[in-house]
Amino acid sequence: MAVVVALVCALIFSVSSLGNALSSNYYDKTCPNAEAAIADAVEKAFANDNKVPAAILRMHFHDCFIRGCDGSVLLKSVGQNTAEKDGPPNVSLHAFYVIDNAKKAVEALCPGVVSCADILALAARDAVVLAGGPTWNVPKGRKDGRVSKAIETRSLPGPAFNILQLQQSFSQRGLSMEDLVALSGGHTLGFSHCSSFEKRIRNFNATHDIDPTMHPSFASACVAFVQQRTG
Repeated sequence: MAVVVALVCALIFSVSSLGNALSSNYYDKTCPNAEAAIADAVEKAFANDNKVPAAILRMHFHDCFIRGCDGSVLLKSVGQNTAEKDGPPNVSLHAFYVIDNAKKAVEALCPGVVSCADILALAARDAVVLAGGPTWNVPKGRKDGRVSKAIETRSLPGPAFNILQLQQSFSQRGLSMEDLVALSGGHTLGFSHCSSFEKRIRNFNATHDIDPTMHPSFASACVAFVQQRTG
């Protein structure tokens, strides 16, 4: 689970482009019970749906990778503008209601103080903890983004990217190979749809049914998994 810690550190310090310095005690005086309220909202959601941790962690990554961890993935499409959450890679994001509930709880304590960006970052941490992962201090003080464009979600790394494409995608965000490996560890939570990797294990190309770059035992496990669910 160390990779998850590295994942969040990379998101906070490498991806997020904030003008103001972040602080672990940012809300200690203005909203001291904010973190407890957010954790409670996440815990209640998790009690009803064990897929919540993976959903929130993925949402946090998709937020951070576009414009930094600014909460812009939470914004709705308005008028002629299609927001990030309605971009093709994000239509499968879910559990937005968890962040909404956390926001309502925090607003009841201290209206207009805690940013949605911080709520999402804290919720992602709490979700990982509930899933059996580690905890960590989340630096706070993010400002909410006001720009959210679906077209920018094209820069998210695709599920079919090879290692060179992933390296290029991450390097464009100032992220190293070490960051890439750490961030990939986020996939230890949740599950993947068969459609995300089926092309690598069925009719891969004219000469190989299975992608030859895959480890044989892992490829066999993937084939068995897909056959069990799709036939």
